[in-house]
Amino acid sequence: MEKNSTVGAQRLSALFDAGTFVEIGAYLKRPGSDEREAVVCGYGAVNGKLVFAFSQDSDRIHGAVDEFHAKKIEETYEKAIRNGAPVIGLFDSKGAVVYDGASALSSYSTLLGCVSRASGKIVQIAIVTGVCPGLCAGCVSMFDFVLTVAGKSEIYVNSPFLIGKDTGDAAYAAANGLSTLSASSEEEAYGLARKLVDLVPSDCNSRAEVEAADDVNRAVDLTFTSAGAYAAADAMNTLADAGSFIEIGKEFAPEMLTGLARFGGVSAGIVANNPAIKDGAVTKDGLRKAARMVSFCDCFGLPVVTLVDSAGAYVSKDEESGLAAGIGKLSMTYANASCALVTVMLGRAYGCAMPVMGSKALGADLVLALPGATAGILSPASAVAFLWNDRINADYSREDAEKEWTDKYASAEAIASAGAVDDIIEPAETRQRICAGIYMLLYKNSGVQGKHANLPL
Repeated sequence: MEKNSTVGAQRLSALFDAGTFVEIGAYLKRPGSDEREAVVCGYGAVNGKLVFAFSQDSDRIHGAVDEFHAKKIEETYEKAIRNGAPVIGLFDSKGAVVYDGASALSSYSTLLGCVSRASGKIVQIAIVTGVCPGLCAGCVSMFDFVLTVAGKSEIYVNSPFLIGKDTGDAAYAAANGLSTLSASSEEEAYGLARKLVDLVPSDCNSRAEVEAADDVNRAVDLTFTSAGAYAAADAMNTLADAGSFIEIGKEFAPEMLTGLARFGGVSAGIVANNPAIKDGAVTKDGLRKAARMVSFCDCFGLPVVTLVDSAGAYVSKDEESGLAAGIGKLSMTYANASCALVTVMLGRAYGCAMPVMGSKALGADLVLALPGATAGILSPASAVAFLWNDRINADYSREDAEKEWTDKYASAEAIASAGAVDDIIEPAETRQRICAGIYMLLYKNSGVQGKHANLPL
């Protein structure tokens, strides 16, 4: 019989290291048909790391999902979990054959079940290379990372022709948080997937790997962070190992930045307020986005580096409906995380920003602050307007009052004296101190368990 040369197989060959992809279940056929199943499954190496994958095959009955299609994917997952290896799923299917009825619906249940059971055990990366409708869209939503391709990817439950042509495409998925990373081509999407495989552990039991390619003690220039609405991505590219930072969910709730990077060769998750958008305000979607990243890192033992610089909660009627739940969600995620938590206060932390953004009271292992960091229930301007307005006169300006308020109640020294900060550091040594903190916490959860104390003589 002919070797598999359909688009599904070609895509997997392009994803894996050259010559390493091995197909499994290659000759399984759709019941009652001479055609092979519309999904290609197998394993191989991605940057030398064992990875399992499946690719829905639009060359065969439009990638239709049926019982054996789901069974092939389920068996691939079973092998991946047993070997502690990531799964990459390539989605390109127009749905199920209507005549299959309840059998097809059960097949979707199988898919949803195996992805759900693998969650938090092995890393899962989805690449939407074509159409991903209905229950397959729900399946994709459970993956740790979802990559879309401009002009090709379509993700929807209800067809766009029913609800509007401006829904379902790659841009819509990115703007609404379903897509993690956007690519301009399939080749770029495969490159992003390979970079993710490089940055994350294979499974929940993997130890942190140290591959230092950048000077841990490199001094950094963070003067731009005191100039106002700077981009958090610039801070990350300055602090992380050169070329290692990758932003996750850039188009969704951009006032909160999340991503992955290396610090001194150790992979870590990133959560940061983004002052360039909405003054870094805390929003309902930003809180959900941050909680998702912290949760992922906790599942796989990645340290979380949190950068704080926010004017506080965003004020609007639309935001109010989800802010309380979002604050609760992110607070619970940080408080219950057992991974290493390192927080740096780069600037402001007003209102809810300080408590929820990886604070010491929520369980952060190390909290550092730059000399210009400020924090408080209200900003100094608001506090003075609310409490000291009657003090303002010709000899005591509002500027004088705000400076006095900052020095007494909101400065880095005031925060540290209250026990909320471990150390006030020079901006140039921020990278060095983050790396040192991560190294100190590499084996945070492997503390020595003794039998009993050694009795004195």
